[in-house]
Amino acid sequence: MRVITGSCRGRRLKTPTGNDVRPTTDNVKEAVFNIIRSDVEGRRVLDLFAGTGQLGIEALSRGAKEAVFVDASPASLKIVKENLQLCSLEATVVRSDAVAYLSRCGKFDLIFIDPPYASGLYEKVLESINLFDILSEGGIIIVEADRDCPLPDMAPPYRRLKEYRYGKVKICTYTKESAV
Repeated sequence: MRVITGSCRGRRLKTPTGNDVRPTTDNVKEAVFNIIRSDVEGRRVLDLFAGTGQLGIEALSRGAKEAVFVDASPASLKIVKENLQLCSLEATVVRSDAVAYLSRCGKFDLIFIDPPYASGLYEKVLESINLFDILSEGGIIIVEADRDCPLPDMAPPYRRLKEYRYGKVKICTYTKESAV
């Protein structure tokens, strides 16, 4: 697992031992950043269910202004901190239940959601983002899920953009439309 491009290009990131964390593959990560293209620079990023932190770190490497990494696992957060240090990056790292964090977090421009596939948290997290309205206008939500996992639509002003499939993985994008 490595940083693909930007200021930290080529840096190898630490991964956990065991099967508790399922890091996004480099191919899927590259596809995600091809989907959002230039919508990273200067953005405020939330890496929810951070795991190793690689999605938020990739965003920081590509010029994101700020990133917040949230995970309930102390072991995951330890790896996130080590990976940030390896890349000489600074960010906020928060130990919290994802849904609880969303109720108090402020606005973000780019949100990565990658919970454990069998957790059943997709709907609850997307509903909370809608309820607490934490995505800025024109912002992007990227959800990674198992290919066969149905993902819900969101209530206006949020809407689903597109789904992409990469082997056993599905990436779904959402946005918040402007009030105009």
